[in-house]
Amino acid sequence: MSSRKIIRGGLVITASDEIHADVLIEDGRIAALAASGTPAAEAWTAERVIDATGKYVIPGGVDVHTHMELPFGGTFASDTFETGTRAAAWGGTTTIVDFAVQSVGHTLREGLDAWHAKAEGNCAIDYGFHMIVSDVNQETLKEMDLLVEEGVTSFKQFMAYPGVFYSDDGQILRAMQRSAENGGLIMMHAENGIAIDVLVEQALARGETDPRYHGEVRKALLEAEATHRAIKLAQVAGAPLYVVHVSAMEAVAELAKARDEGLNVFGETCPQYLFLSTDNLAEPDFEGSKYVCSTPLRPKEHQAKLWQGLRTNDLQVVSTDHCPFCFVGQKELGRGDFSKIPNGLPGVENRMDLLHQAVVDGHISRRRWIEIACATPARMFGMYPKKGTIAPGADADVVIYDPHAEQTVSAETHHMNVDYSAYEGKRITGRVETVLSRGEPVITEREYTGRAGHGVYTPRSTCQYLN
Repeated sequence: MSSRKIIRGGLVITASDEIHADVLIEDGRIAALAASGTPAAEAWTAERVIDATGKYVIPGGVDVHTHMELPFGGTFASDTFETGTRAAAWGGTTTIVDFAVQSVGHTLREGLDAWHAKAEGNCAIDYGFHMIVSDVNQETLKEMDLLVEEGVTSFKQFMAYPGVFYSDDGQILRAMQRSAENGGLIMMHAENGIAIDVLVEQALARGETDPRYHGEVRKALLEAEATHRAIKLAQVAGAPLYVVHVSAMEAVAELAKARDEGLNVFGETCPQYLFLSTDNLAEPDFEGSKYVCSTPLRPKEHQAKLWQGLRTNDLQVVSTDHCPFCFVGQKELGRGDFSKIPNGLPGVENRMDLLHQAVVDGHISRRRWIEIACATPARMFGMYPKKGTIAPGADADVVIYDPHAEQTVSAETHHMNVDYSAYEGKRITGRVETVLSRGEPVITEREYTGRAGHGVYTPRSTCQYLN
């Protein structure tokens, strides 16, 4: 029995087009598009017709940077794959790529298997994995080849967090050389962690323990230095590079320069860097701890350069780095010592709405919204055109979006498993109304109609965004 649905009367927006069109969905995929009101569209029949008049019809969001159930700083990210993917769906995201973790002394396979076990049967939407490489050795390098073959085609390394995830320049170079051969993409957390640890120690010795000092010790120059170093190592290895959560204007400048030289270097930023600042880290009564993440929030003047980078395509992707820790009992672990505050904040539910607000505010166009939130992340990580667009043959991951609805962001109404919102009280124009994942309704007119286990693991091809 084939199942057919029609979405009628909406403005279909992709990275390349805006067209008033009806969308025919058959067996979980987009079967056809036809201009609304034409004989071709009128001739379609289906069991269910969704009226999208006055609404946008957009691809489901693709968030390629989440951390569900991540162990960090003696605790765990508070969203499970079940709660986190449900919240993602509420926010119009239909695919996540999460990070499986290799622990030092263990194999990549052990880490990947552990993350498959966490996610399998629990996800409301489709998911894939990147691999965090914490222990580069000959066996790890061989395993990288095997993972690429089975659809885990990206590997994250850290220039930060000595003693936990940190890799030195030699380890980074070896992994980059391997990825140059096997087609994998190295994702880099670019901060000079060795230097930062010195500054942390010195700040604490001076009695500077409040959350705002987290931002002061993780200096923008140390993000820029690490970004520059990562670019040069990738250049030596002949490998592409994707720099995650870019927050500093000096780091954007390094990426822009490399791209002007024709290098395959890419940058991602996150909503927190576009909408929040060190003002939040400085909030009194330890409230600033809610905004502790790494790279850290920067002074407001960095925001304009990030928006500019998104417009000029020196930054290509906006992901969330969703890594929530509750204020009570988790962020509070760092009272009296900012270095013990778990790093990360919630956002998987807010990204599509915040970026639509950026359209309303004139920072980006509607098509650029879809490009940085859906199409490019899918292309960057080998999922396009199955994900990230509305076109015949694509998975029917579709969001009916009301561009005129108004909402106020609040922990009281969000669906993430965390006791605060990083955007509490922010007024936004635009809201998700209905979400389909492979043609199945997950959100139906602001009601959750999905289920844990609908989401399936999605193997990925290699990067589709290279020059």
